[in-house]
Amino acid sequence: MRRLLVTIFLLLLSVVLFAQQQSHIIMFYNLENLFDIYDDPVVKDDEFTPDGPKEWTENKYRKKLSNIEEVIYSLAASQKKYPAVIGVSEIENRRVLDDLVSTSKLVRANYQIVHYDSPEARGVDVALLYRPDVFKYEKSDVFQPYIPERPDFKTRDILAVYGRIDGELFCFFVNHWSSRIGGAEQSEYLRCGCAETVREYADSLQKVHPDIKIVIMGDMNDDPKDRSLSEVLGAKEKISSVVQGEYFNPFWSMQKAGYGTLGYQDSWSLFDNIIVNYNLLPDSEAGELKVLKGARNKFYGTVFKRPFMVQSKGKYKNYPWRTYSGNTFLGGYSDHFPVYIEIGK
Repeated sequence: MRRLLVTIFLLLLSVVLFAQQQSHIIMFYNLENLFDIYDDPVVKDDEFTPDGPKEWTENKYRKKLSNIEEVIYSLAASQKKYPAVIGVSEIENRRVLDDLVSTSKLVRANYQIVHYDSPEARGVDVALLYRPDVFKYEKSDVFQPYIPERPDFKTRDILAVYGRIDGELFCFFVNHWSSRIGGAEQSEYLRCGCAETVREYADSLQKVHPDIKIVIMGDMNDDPKDRSLSEVLGAKEKISSVVQGEYFNPFWSMQKAGYGTLGYQDSWSLFDNIIVNYNLLPDSEAGELKVLKGARNKFYGTVFKRPFMVQSKGKYKNYPWRTYSGNTFLGGYSDHFPVYIEIGK
């Protein structure tokens, strides 16, 4: 009898472990100025040096790395698996990513890095981290947004990474679109230019590879309902509205329900988005991997928020616990909450 119970237990355990392997977490996180402490004469990073106004020291840098490690590991522990793919923004260079993936709680995931230096004035880039046991990297590319009104405009690159998950072809776009400096309306054309650039690139991929799975993630500096996302990129709120060749934004309905990833002037915004093409939707016949509805909520996306990530007092109370307020070191995590989706069979 005891042997039978042990056998049943092992069978159930194998079923659980197998089931976990049938889904994968796709995450995006704005890391809020993850700079090293060294002055790079090519870019404007002086404020993040020991002698700069923020007095950015080795101890503060290590604290920042430890905080980000804690967030990613906490998400991994909650899902019983490390994210398969993590898009990140506001990172200075390859060095900070090497340091991050080498932290004690993340090193076991064996994250590999896709990163290019962008022409952004402060040296701020986007990047992709991936688990090679899940995502089989094939190639990558970067390109600048084309802004018709300002053809010489230079900003953060858009990163495109190709590979396969469970044999199915994917392209991940990692974005950090132009900010709202000068006003949301006055700067809208910049983000619309970013959206148009991504849309043209993604549409061209689908013409060549009709079954490709496309994931567009990033800090868009716009909410899902704003024109850059809803009209130019054409990311729809409802799955039922999406047809072949179009895109679904799981975070639109979440924002309408009151969710946000960053707070500003007593209101919440949801600038951090993960958008998928029709081929990842349940009704598509392209492959087996689809975006999954959360087990604990009714949405296809999740804003990852834990009490330790939230500012408990002061000017930013109840907002994401940020690293700095001006030049005052707060010791927090990021001024954004991360977001994720789950894909599986």
